[in-house]
Amino acid sequence: MSSVLYDTPGPRAKRRNVLLSVVFVVLIVALVWWVWKTMDDKGQLDWALWKPFTQSEAWSTYLWPGLLNTLKAAALAMVIALPLGAAFGIARMSDHKWVRVPAGVVVELFRAIPVLLLMLFANEFYVRSTGIPSNERPLYAVVTGLVLYNASVLAEVVRAGILALPKGQTEAAHAIGLRKGQTMTAILLPQAVTAMLPAIVSQLVVIVKDTALGGVMIGFTELLNSRQTLAAFYGNVIPSFVVVAAVFILLNFVLTSFASWLEQRLRRSKRSTGAVLGAEDMEELNPAATGGTYGAGAGGKT
Repeated sequence: MSSVLYDTPGPRAKRRNVLLSVVFVVLIVALVWWVWKTMDDKGQLDWALWKPFTQSEAWSTYLWPGLLNTLKAAALAMVIALPLGAAFGIARMSDHKWVRVPAGVVVELFRAIPVLLLMLFANEFYVRSTGIPSNERPLYAVVTGLVLYNASVLAEVVRAGILALPKGQTEAAHAIGLRKGQTMTAILLPQAVTAMLPAIVSQLVVIVKDTALGGVMIGFTELLNSRQTLAAFYGNVIPSFVVVAAVFILLNFVLTSFASWLEQRLRRSKRSTGAVLGAEDMEELNPAATGGTYGAGAGGKT
């Protein structure tokens, strides 16, 4: 029995797949054993190195403040970059050249510059041109770099998500008299959000991880930078790396799990809604019913 996408494997293919799976599992187990054995030989599994993470002092003094700064910078960058990216993505699709071209230049410029360089430039700018206190300057620089880079990437995500929709959606909206702005907000964006959500979440995960760049280069006291101070005090470099990596994995797992739940909820709500527009709803959407002309509504631009 064959599927539309692939042929069902026969007896020989099944045996080959089982053999490859067994070999892969054996290699993974061997790799884990080698890492464990190497760390044990170097004394990195000694309880004295891991014991600090079972005590409140290591967390309250070092890791917890760094984690809060990581979440603060990531949250600020997300809140600013998401609407900014959506605005630039929509602006790149404008019919007006004076809107489309500058938006395209901004997006392509900041998308091409490494986020670390943007952080360094922002930090130097705040040092030389503003009166921001020195203890707050690294946070401003990290958030600025993350916003400039990720807003540009999200702009392309938004633009691609909207362009991926069938052209019939836009044509149908224009046929009932919706202007371009109404078509974008009421028809295209609600449908594109579900399709864009996985790419958006991937970029949000990048934002969380890229906060570590600020700790390495400009002294921002985020989670990874706090780990360095902790390791210098307790002398447990490898264990501290492992614990911080586990914290980052947990953060990103929670973020992606929430996004998956939200995506499924949006898809279910779209399948379950069967609302029918009445005459009053159509009059509200139709510009002709509010004093405008039908022709202007169909071909108007924002």
